[in-house]
Amino acid sequence: MKKYFYLLLIIPFLIFSCKTTDTVTPEEQAKIDKAIILKYIADNSLTADSTASGLYYIIADSGVGAKPISTSRIKVYYKGYLTNGFVFDQNDPGFPFETFLSSVIKGWTEGVQLIGKGGKIKLLVPSALAYGTQATADFEANSVLIFDIELESFQ
Repeated sequence: MKKYFYLLLIIPFLIFSCKTTDTVTPEEQAKIDKAIILKYIADNSLTADSTASGLYYIIADSGVGAKPISTSRIKVYYKGYLTNGFVFDQNDPGFPFETFLSSVIKGWTEGVQLIGKGGKIKLLVPSALAYGTQATADFEANSVLIFDIELESFQ
C-alpha cells in the first residue's frame, strides 16, 4: 500500500516537471523583440524609423524613381545577420539575388518597398515579420534578424 502511495506522489511530480517551457504569446514576443531591436539601435548609435507592424529601418540611400510594390520582381544585394553580428546568409558577390517581393519574409516585403532603384536600407526585423517560431540551422526560433539590402532593380 505504501508503494502505491509514493507512486501517486511521484507520477504527478514527473508529469509537471516534464512540462515544456511555457510558450510566449505573440504580444509578449513582440515586446521582447522590440527591446532587442532598441538595444541594438542604442548599442550601435543608430537612428531608425519604425512602421506600425514593428519593423525598424534605416534608409542609407532612398534610391531613384518609383518604388517596388509587393508583387514586384526584385534584384538585390543583401546580407542577413543576427544582433550579435553572426552572418547567416548573403548573396554571392557580383550576383544579385532575384525573387518576387511577395515570396520573401514579411519584413522584406514591407521594407524593400520603402526604397527606389539603387536604394540601400537596413531592416531590423522582429521575429513575427521573419521566421517566427521556426528555427533554422543558423538561428533560434523567435530571432530578430537584421538585413542590409541594396535594391539593384525591380520590375
